[in-house]
Amino acid sequence: MPMRASGILMHISSLPSPWGIGTFGKAAYDFVDFLHRTGQQYWQILPVGPTSYGDSPYQSFSTFAGNPYFIDLDFLREDGLLEPSEYEDLPWSRSNAYVDYGTLYQLRYPVLRKAALRGLKRDAEEVAAFREENSAWVEDYALFMALKGANGGKSWQEWEKPLRHREPEALTECRKTYAGEIDFWVYLQFLFFRQWKKLKEYAKKQGVSLVGDLPIYVALDSADVWASPSLFALDEDLVPKEVAGVPPDYFSADGQLWGNPLYDWEAHKKENYAWWISRVQAARELYDFIRIDHFRGFASYCAIPYGDKNARRGKWVPGPGMELFQALKKALGPLPIIAEDLGVLTEDVTDLLQESGYPGMKVLQFAFDSGWDNAYLPHNHVENSIVYTGTHDNDTVMHWWHHTLTKKQRKETAEYLRLTNREGIHWGMVRAAWGSVAKLAVAPIQDILGLDGQARMNTPSTLGNNWRFRITAEQLTPAVEKRLLQMTRMYGRYAIKKPNKAIIL
Repeated sequence: MPMRASGILMHISSLPSPWGIGTFGKAAYDFVDFLHRTGQQYWQILPVGPTSYGDSPYQSFSTFAGNPYFIDLDFLREDGLLEPSEYEDLPWSRSNAYVDYGTLYQLRYPVLRKAALRGLKRDAEEVAAFREENSAWVEDYALFMALKGANGGKSWQEWEKPLRHREPEALTECRKTYAGEIDFWVYLQFLFFRQWKKLKEYAKKQGVSLVGDLPIYVALDSADVWASPSLFALDEDLVPKEVAGVPPDYFSADGQLWGNPLYDWEAHKKENYAWWISRVQAARELYDFIRIDHFRGFASYCAIPYGDKNARRGKWVPGPGMELFQALKKALGPLPIIAEDLGVLTEDVTDLLQESGYPGMKVLQFAFDSGWDNAYLPHNHVENSIVYTGTHDNDTVMHWWHHTLTKKQRKETAEYLRLTNREGIHWGMVRAAWGSVAKLAVAPIQDILGLDGQARMNTPSTLGNNWRFRITAEQLTPAVEKRLLQMTRMYGRYAIKKPNKAIIL
């Protein structure tokens, strides 16, 4: 019988820190210790790429690069790259309860430039090795970021034609002109991966595996599309023909318009899916397990005419299916993938999930709005799956309970969960997840702490108040720790006595 396990979903940005956002600093190590003490074997995070307009980790300037905001400033000070006076007294945020991205953008990079001025020369040999090892992406990314700065932050589609179309002479000239800026952006990636690897090694020693998130699509304004336009469905002027999203459904009359460029799957096939192989290989090195977002898009994806204001004209188009995953397996061997198979599941999606053998997801917040045969109800779960109380796109359990369910649904849900007033709905849902037959049970930290809707991480199709949630160190109380440990022991997901031998998902 496979090992049972449990874990917590919380992004790096949500960690405590006095410097405006969670980082790879001491609080990250403290959280690993909290997971270890409570018997949790998994820490799931969101994509860690550099965020762009809207602050979404699912809209990144690069699928290969890391977010410089996560570089810990205290560790840079300990490494001799910063002085305390260069960052400690800056007004990072008005509150430690949320991330102020506007302030971060203004303050973080000037501080990091001071670190780079000291470190580029000192670490020259290590940086050169890093550049060589990551040459497939880091040079294009660094040039892309340097050119964005030179163009006032404009999308690459608004640059002058020679740069938009990557004419060799123009690129050669820019590499000379912006050599210092390119070095700066490379050095930030060097720092990011150095700190990340240390954190990952520590987590491994504590028996905690890291679950990362790989979005199916990349952002239009990214080094990925700019560097490899032939792999995307663009016209001769490098404008998308169609973009990604979700058609109208029961939940939304307009559907969801994401705006990401679609892949030219025939072009990928001709190259034996080399770009995807590189992308998944990079993710495998970064994480212990990879959650692929919008897995259904590999079976069939929604194509929406570029320029439309909503997704009403979206149509389903066949995706690469198992051919892609067979190519990945042939090149990389068995992959530790979790399939995000949520949404409207058609036969082609269920067939792909079954043939791939990857575990899918069961979200308890989706379980109580229909009959006994609802696949998300715990009695219908299967072993080869991951059960969640909710995801980063869901409301918190507390707000869902009080503001989404009807009185009748609350009564039926309470009866199903055998909920007691003393227990509270958030622990009742955690209990249901931990008691499931699913191999792995995961709860967002908001549900462990019983937080209300103010703590929601993301509301899909909205801008302005997403991705900002943070915890404080004081919220991880001894009482929370004791309850979580008790729950994990009770349902056989406890593995605190020895380092984790990761379950085979």
